[in-house]
Amino acid sequence: MESDIDKTAGQTFADDEEIKRAAGGIGRLKEVLNHVLFDQEELIDLVLTGVLAKGHILLEGLPGLGKTELVKGLSRCFDLPFGRIQFTPDLLPGDITGNPMLEEQDGRRKFVFRPGPLFANLVLADEINRASPKTQSALLEAMQERRVTVLGEGHELPDPFFVLATQNPIDLEGTYPLPEAQLDRFLFKLQVTRNEVGTLERIIAGRSAGEDAEVTSVMDGEGLSGLIALARRIYMPPVVANYIARIVDATHHDRSKAAEGVKFGASPRAAIALAAASRARALLHGRRNASFEDVQALASAVLCHRMILDFAIRAAGKTTADLVKAILEEVPEQDLATPAVLAEK
Repeated sequence: MESDIDKTAGQTFADDEEIKRAAGGIGRLKEVLNHVLFDQEELIDLVLTGVLAKGHILLEGLPGLGKTELVKGLSRCFDLPFGRIQFTPDLLPGDITGNPMLEEQDGRRKFVFRPGPLFANLVLADEINRASPKTQSALLEAMQERRVTVLGEGHELPDPFFVLATQNPIDLEGTYPLPEAQLDRFLFKLQVTRNEVGTLERIIAGRSAGEDAEVTSVMDGEGLSGLIALARRIYMPPVVANYIARIVDATHHDRSKAAEGVKFGASPRAAIALAAASRARALLHGRRNASFEDVQALASAVLCHRMILDFAIRAAGKTTADLVKAILEEVPEQDLATPAVLAEK
């Protein structure tokens, strides 16, 4: 007889054997990426979690910290078409999506769509905040609906489709802040921090200037799609789903004391993102179901860039990370108003 965790409303959940088989591929991915970016295990785990959740990722940090190298290394791990867009102030939307070109066919001239670099499975949007808001907006439809519309004609993007973007801190010269609608389409916003002395020694000893790390392909598109499908079959206990809903609700100033000073809280898209990411993290750690720990570990990466603070609290030196931490402390794991439900199998 099947347990509730094995099947609910006709849905089949991941079993131990499937997760054990997936662990080999995930382990190889982590091993390869840890040779691309030294001593950044937590960051690499978050990037892989985002990929397994089929989400877009924004990496922020000062120039030269390895953001671009990490994305390039990830692209070489997968046997998938890779596109790179170097965002500059003079970049136009058509340079990203592609343009209709006037060509002669069968003696007649007609416009034929020529796809841009966005038509790849994994797209590196390098220094995304150096382009104008008009150009940045060319990604909105692509990131949400995985298609682009040019001159009224829709064009489907490849599946899977990921945008991994890098950006410099907005107080640097020549940057444009990403619009809120653009930020909301990123599953994670992750900070890339500077290296410790020991890590710098490893880099100096093992890398020449401009030399890429050696990366071999770990899996093909079919293998990656299988992992993504398996992540979606990780069981989400009702009590954990309720916990996610209460955390996202608590990001609004009228729903939580911890959110005082929040002008706009997180949207339902944030709740969907946090649930998908929690499932993916559970798979990354070899578990059959998402847990409170997964939600707490990912809340900051999912929610911080989706919350807008008013001027007074920013002037007081508070950040969205501070408020997410306070919200997690305020919101209990179990809603005492509802019957207790086991969070683990």
